[in-house]
Amino acid sequence: MGISSPGIGSNIPVDSIVSKLMAVESAPLADFDKKSASYLAQVSAFGNLSGALGSFQSALSGLTSLSGFQTMSATPGDTSILTATATGTAIPGSYRINVTQVAQAQTLASGGYKTTTAAIGTGAKTTINFSLGTVSGGSFGLTGTQLGASLSTGGLTPGALTINNTAIATDGTTRSARLLADAINAKSTTTGVSAKAAATVTSATLFGSGGASSFGDIDTSGGGTYSLSVGGVEIATQAAGVAGGAGITAASLDAALTGNTAVARALADANITVSGSAADGTLQFTNADGSNIAIAEAVSSTGTVTGGIGNAAGVANIGSSTTAVSSISLISADGSPISVGGTNPAGAGFTAGVGGAYLGASFTADSTRTSGNIVIDSSNNTLAGIVAAINKGNFGVTASIVSDGSTGTNATPNRLILTSSATGASSTMKITLSGSGGNPADPALEALLAYDPAGTQNLSQKAAAADTKATVNGIDVTSSSAGISGAISGVTLSTLKTGSTTLTIAKDSTALNSSVSGFVKAYNDLNSQITQLSGYNPDTKTGGPLLGDSTIRNLSASIRREMSSSITGLEGSKLTNLSQIGISFQKDGTLTLDSSKLGKAINDNYGDIAGLFAAVGRGTDPDVKFVSSTGKTQAGDYRVDITQLATQGTLQGTAVLPAETTIDADTTWTVTLNDTTPSNVNNTATITLPAGTYNPSQLATMLQSSINGVSAFSSAGATVTATVGDDGTLKLNSTRYGSKSNIHINTASGTSVATVFGGGTSVDGKDVAGTIGGYTATGDGQTLTGAAGAPIEGLKLTITGDTTGSRGSFGFSQGYAYQLNTLAAGYLGGDGAIASRTKGLNNTVKDITKQKDAFSARLTDIEARYRAQYTALDTSIASMNTTASFLTQQFAAMAKA
Repeated sequence: MGISSPGIGSNIPVDSIVSKLMAVESAPLADFDKKSASYLAQVSAFGNLSGALGSFQSALSGLTSLSGFQTMSATPGDTSILTATATGTAIPGSYRINVTQVAQAQTLASGGYKTTTAAIGTGAKTTINFSLGTVSGGSFGLTGTQLGASLSTGGLTPGALTINNTAIATDGTTRSARLLADAINAKSTTTGVSAKAAATVTSATLFGSGGASSFGDIDTSGGGTYSLSVGGVEIATQAAGVAGGAGITAASLDAALTGNTAVARALADANITVSGSAADGTLQFTNADGSNIAIAEAVSSTGTVTGGIGNAAGVANIGSSTTAVSSISLISADGSPISVGGTNPAGAGFTAGVGGAYLGASFTADSTRTSGNIVIDSSNNTLAGIVAAINKGNFGVTASIVSDGSTGTNATPNRLILTSSATGASSTMKITLSGSGGNPADPALEALLAYDPAGTQNLSQKAAAADTKATVNGIDVTSSSAGISGAISGVTLSTLKTGSTTLTIAKDSTALNSSVSGFVKAYNDLNSQITQLSGYNPDTKTGGPLLGDSTIRNLSASIRREMSSSITGLEGSKLTNLSQIGISFQKDGTLTLDSSKLGKAINDNYGDIAGLFAAVGRGTDPDVKFVSSTGKTQAGDYRVDITQLATQGTLQGTAVLPAETTIDADTTWTVTLNDTTPSNVNNTATITLPAGTYNPSQLATMLQSSINGVSAFSSAGATVTATVGDDGTLKLNSTRYGSKSNIHINTASGTSVATVFGGGTSVDGKDVAGTIGGYTATGDGQTLTGAAGAPIEGLKLTITGDTTGSRGSFGFSQGYAYQLNTLAAGYLGGDGAIASRTKGLNNTVKDITKQKDAFSARLTDIEARYRAQYTALDTSIASMNTTASFLTQQFAAMAKA
């Protein structure tokens, strides 16, 4: 192909001519770009509008529910003792709170083991049952032995006894259990330990035994004299010259000690009581406060005396003296172990070390708490295996292993630690063990784990299960957790430590002012953005990118219309529009807030302000409660009519429970709880019932705890209650209401279900049924929800109580914040009006781009045509120029010729 250069042959500027022609032809391209830029500017403007509307919606989100108006402040005087929160139902006032105890969980510890993997016991199959409950009666502490005999004469030397590392002030005057208890109690504030002296009782054989008296008749005919004193009270005297039988005898002693005698009254004044009789050898003296009782026979140094204590008639008496002493017990104030030390703790009746146990207590299982079993056999009879089995059980007890760090050949550093998962006095553990197949439990496992506050306690309590205890304005309150709710209406306390503080509840006008001011600002910010995007500036004679756009115009009009209308459905409210709380429109379309008017509304109609902003439901029946609504729920007053109340699934026994019911070893039942259609395997479990003999109340507690202890049930929130009716039958209830509430039990092994329930059958629960405002509503448990398409669509009410028929009226209102939030949601999101409008604009831009591309393609063809035409012209002119040149040459040649 040859080289071509347009215009060379003709001198015509082909490129210049074509360029100028194409400049004219391509002029419409600028119109395409202008249109695209205009539409893209609108897309960008809608993006800004979407952001502003999103910010507006975010500002409203905290105002659409009642929780956004919990504007009561709770201010403790000492925040190191407690913190507090208050809802809008709290009553302003000042309270004095004294926290005396903060809730804690029980912790038990075992003795030490050399390793965590060595086998414990023989591996015989042993079922271990854990139950949680409450300890009552008795105390937690140590019981001492009888005080040393030398104490009554020499006392207890200083430093002889320490309790929890605090020295007890003892000396030569500390000569009785009572005095030692007084010394210990003087330090109880420091040690957390008090002492109680046991009653002092004289020896049961002092005056004889086996029904025979060893007190011989006193004979002073030999010239001597005799007197007998008890606790410093002279109870009998005999002068010289009295023959045996004519003076003091066992019978005369009994006569002097019986009835309203001078001797009896003197002993009573000395706090000494009398039991038994000298005549049959059972005479004893008791001092209830633990003071020593000295029994002394005084015989004159001249003459002879026969008979008396331990001396038969005629046997010489040279006088005698004995002192009865008692013992003390130590009581821990909070159930913590007690540390005993000192140079001579044995003199006080104790052994140096740390210990403590429940003394004289009883245990009652808590039917609301879960219980459960684990099985230990040769596959897991190690500390590590036991820990894994307990933790897998998930029945309110966690296990761990702690090493005390001891080393050496005989070191046993590893200790099993058990902690109740929840705090509160009802979280005390009871651990019982049983064997299988008629065999006893493995003794080694018994030695490790058996724990009963009312019996054997092979584990050591390191921390007692305890409730939070406090007084509120002098009224005692308790809580199983560190939090206290209900003591002060609408207020929740969170205790941190013991101590006293004040608590002030007041209307938090600052927070409410902030919420209302936030609403005004959010609107003004949105309004400013709308004005900027869609307004016209007469000074610059320019309009915003969305000037005249119907979407933004409709949005602005809808917001203004909703904010200018009154709220309907506010049952009993005195506030129905924004102007009543000081919010009003200005001429420029912005909102302004009159703080003084808002303050007056807070003071006069505090409880009604929330209804102006949030979705609020109020009924005339207190057992009809508002749950939630949707954007389709219409405000109004609706009549509530109930045709059926929600019920629970039950298993009602028909057999009257006997005084005692025996559950055999290896008894297992299959329980299906709150099953669905189709059935879900997680709703069925096999439970093992602890073997034993139970009274009706204990049986109900055990069965309830065993079912609630199934982790699959508790994870799904499925629980039961077991009660014994007045007719003596046992009834199991699923705690859930409605058609999804059911309970079915079958015997797997051991004691049959019929032994407990007779011929009782299961009855499934039913959903609540009724109408709201005469419109159909769907029941789910105790919740009634308005049907789709009706004004009550999405309105959810909880129906409790025990009556059917008319349940009064229910007023539902949608406050401004709620309505505007719903309105904003309709414009935002993938299906919102803004997205739809933006999508249309983007599609238009795409169409313009396609049109531009097509036009550009046509321009290419036009340019090619122009170039072809001018190239042909160029060629023709070049040819003619060549011909002209040839002819000129020829004519010139001819002229020369």
